[in-house]
Amino acid sequence: MANLTETVEREIINALETDQLVLPTLPEAALQIREVAQDEDASVSDLSGVIARDAAISARIIKVCNSPLLRASQPVENLHMAINRLGMSYSADLATGLAMQHMFQATSDMIDTRMRNVWSESTDIAGICHMLAQNFTRLSPAQAMLAGLTHKIGVLPILRFAEENDHLLSDGFTLDEITEHLHPKLGKLILKAWDFGDDLCDVPAHYLDFERQSERPDLVDIVTVAHLQNLSGSSNPLAKLDWSTIPAFAQLGINTEQDEEEEEDLSANMQAALGMLA
Repeated sequence: MANLTETVEREIINALETDQLVLPTLPEAALQIREVAQDEDASVSDLSGVIARDAAISARIIKVCNSPLLRASQPVENLHMAINRLGMSYSADLATGLAMQHMFQATSDMIDTRMRNVWSESTDIAGICHMLAQNFTRLSPAQAMLAGLTHKIGVLPILRFAEENDHLLSDGFTLDEITEHLHPKLGKLILKAWDFGDDLCDVPAHYLDFERQSERPDLVDIVTVAHLQNLSGSSNPLAKLDWSTIPAFAQLGINTEQDEEEEEDLSANMQAALGMLA
């Protein structure tokens, strides 16, 4: 099995290096959103006009704005109000991440199921990332959310490759093994190709390094903690890790031995976070 995994990994790397497998490009909607957000002369109306072209993204931004985590005093009823409330940068980061959902689809049932599962997991983790950034750091909750949405972006070229190579489709175990091993490296390559900042590009490559020591709380710490919190109570082997030994938890100032009241507060926030992007 190990030999097959290594062989297929070499095939994928070789396909990338010879341009037979192309890294995914950022969706056009996301490119337009980023372009407007980076324009110093752009207004809320300009950004609203671009985002409004996608009704699904618009609706989810309004939902996020009305989320219990943001504790809005009055409900927001339209996209313009939501962007005003959230701010241009926050709204652009959120919309950019949400625009990627269309990339997580395939024609093969086996690959499509995996794509949709990855996106579902990413939205859960993104919501937790928002909650962690908001409550335990001074980092942008929207940047943290974007980090959560893109932390497994590296699975895309792997699953695209599998879709075109039948020998992988017949062996889901090997495919999952390859995906887990290779996606961090490919994720960093993709985000770099998309001209995302180094802090975001580092997330796919390092969020599974549970011994990593950072100088200050960063996006990797947030995604590491969110990933493990999302696995809590599951049958995944990582759910058995001792959080008190993982530097990312200490870096965020999270008490891994909470009393009952603290656990209830965190649980309530967690439920709100998980529903944030659903």
